[in-house]
Amino acid sequence: MLADYAVQHSRGRQVAEAAPVGRSDFQRDRDRIIHSAAFRRLEYKTQVFVNHEGDLFRTRLTHSLEVAQITRSIARQLQLNEDLAEAIALAHDLGHTPFGHAGQDALNACMREHGGFEHNLQSLRVVDVLEEHYAEFDGLNLCFETREGILKHCAPAQAAQLGDVGARFLQQRRPSLEAQIANLADAIAYNNHDVDDGLRSGLLTLAQLDAVPLVAEHLQQVRSRYPDLPERRVVHETVRRMINSQISDLLAQSQANLQQHAPDSVDAVRAAPALIAFSPAMFEQHQTLKRFLRQHLYQHYQVVRMSHKAQRIIRELFDAFMAEPRLLPPSAQRAAQPDLPRAVADYIAGMTDRYAIREHKRIFAVEITA
Repeated sequence: MLADYAVQHSRGRQVAEAAPVGRSDFQRDRDRIIHSAAFRRLEYKTQVFVNHEGDLFRTRLTHSLEVAQITRSIARQLQLNEDLAEAIALAHDLGHTPFGHAGQDALNACMREHGGFEHNLQSLRVVDVLEEHYAEFDGLNLCFETREGILKHCAPAQAAQLGDVGARFLQQRRPSLEAQIANLADAIAYNNHDVDDGLRSGLLTLAQLDAVPLVAEHLQQVRSRYPDLPERRVVHETVRRMINSQISDLLAQSQANLQQHAPDSVDAVRAAPALIAFSPAMFEQHQTLKRFLRQHLYQHYQVVRMSHKAQRIIRELFDAFMAEPRLLPPSAQRAAQPDLPRAVADYIAGMTDRYAIREHKRIFAVEITA
């Protein structure tokens, strides 16, 4: 049973469709996302480490699945719409470029004179326009609530061009609780799993993490209870306890917020402050971990070296396609007719890490064979 403040029904889709049989509208959204080409490509798009650097590091696909699991667990505890929450979580990274944030920064710089590039807006563009599966509409024709949840942040000028899905940014209103959960579940999964990947790569050490309160508390508990545990298991036990503590805190604080504001409908949720939140103490621990990861992992010289290479690949591909659109494959050439820069950005953003590397070699490598 759903709470009064949960999303019960959808406002509808951009193109009207007959109601699905045997599943809800939000289950249909989830299924369309999972079957999309953009979702499959997430398998070869990275978080921090470029795809060829190792098979065990997280990709955008594994990250999205982890976010969906956390999101669904929290939604169930709060009697929210699990199917909607899961759909938002699975779709939230569909617009990410190859090479993680390094790729986004490079593509945004390339698009500075053409409207910019932001992966969050691109995720919405993927589900609204770029996916090509259905006879009667472009994109996936998702429900309003799913599309709204995908769009986590948006500048007013851009929001004004997006119609109803951008209206809340102009009206200073909140999205559904399901969308709020997906947003924070993303942060929980991202930070804690980057700790795991950072340790696995050898770029971080447990000695360094002893200085981070959120890690140190659980690391000490694990070492005290299991003094002979191998380090790999120590790491896993520590990370899972970190995730559990953040989810437990988020549930407790969110339940307190819901009791305080007592929203009795989705409209009341939209008019209230953000109700899904960490406690102040946990929020500060979470921010401390983010700062640590930025300094010691994302700015590690080995990561910076790979990011520098990745950004050069993106810039050089963009410049080449802009200078000579005939280098684009036929489908991208057709899309380029009304707006070449945006079509080039769409093409590059849709690449996986390894495809971008191969495409760069195909265009720039000169091989002389006997």
